[in-house]
Amino acid sequence: MSFAEPELSGARTRPRVGPRTVAAATCLVLGLGLIGGAAAGSRLSGDDGDDAARTAYTAAGALWHSVPVDQLFPPTVQGDGAGPGGADRTWTRIAVAPDGGCAHAFDPLLARALAPVGCRRLLRATYTDATQSHVTTVGLLFTKADPAAMSALAARFRDERLDRRPDLMPRPYAAPGTAAAGFGDRQRASWTLSVLTDAPVVAYAVSGWADGRTVDEPQPAADAVRDGAATAPAQAGLGNEAKGLADRVERRLRKTIGTATEKPA
Repeated sequence: MSFAEPELSGARTRPRVGPRTVAAATCLVLGLGLIGGAAAGSRLSGDDGDDAARTAYTAAGALWHSVPVDQLFPPTVQGDGAGPGGADRTWTRIAVAPDGGCAHAFDPLLARALAPVGCRRLLRATYTDATQSHVTTVGLLFTKADPAAMSALAARFRDERLDRRPDLMPRPYAAPGTAAAGFGDRQRASWTLSVLTDAPVVAYAVSGWADGRTVDEPQPAADAVRDGAATAPAQAGLGNEAKGLADRVERRLRKTIGTATEKPA
């Protein structure tokens, strides 16, 4: 039979600490250190996704007055693989509309559909292809809307397929004395329209023949570029003209937004 050691008078016994307790405490300290370090690193580097998105959105809304027109609508646009069958395209700018509001720039139904996001500024330019047989107007509508409103409008256009309705086609910009002088509402052959959600911008393009011929059945570019499309706009490649030019102007816009929000090294 054995007995515990007697407790000395006035002395404190030291509790025994097992190896598991020590390991747990060590992990806790290390974990807190890692979390704190990550938070501090995030603050120091400014790596906050939400803040970056808000900054880019705000910067995009101011581009209409802070960026030269040649940066958004360059004098020449290369469309590698943008034509029917993957053919290359080259578009030359022949006219730039004075920037302004949206009055008379859209058909009434399209103006009504876009009304919820407002109109801060509208920029437009018209291009022709290398043969000067096609003309295409491309536009950037800078809205007054916040991200939630742009997302709601994009969802409506997508769900209701508003971008496919001929009565919601954008209007062209016909400049006197150019190949687009006769490019009016009845000459619209194909079009595309995109509501951006990461910028307060609606981008669009509308194409037609440069000889002023009228079009009885315009076709959205998304349908005209499909294999087997047999309409006159599709066979002429006017869907490719609208889609190809709109895509490249939208890419330049996004690149410009990225440049405007870059932080100095």
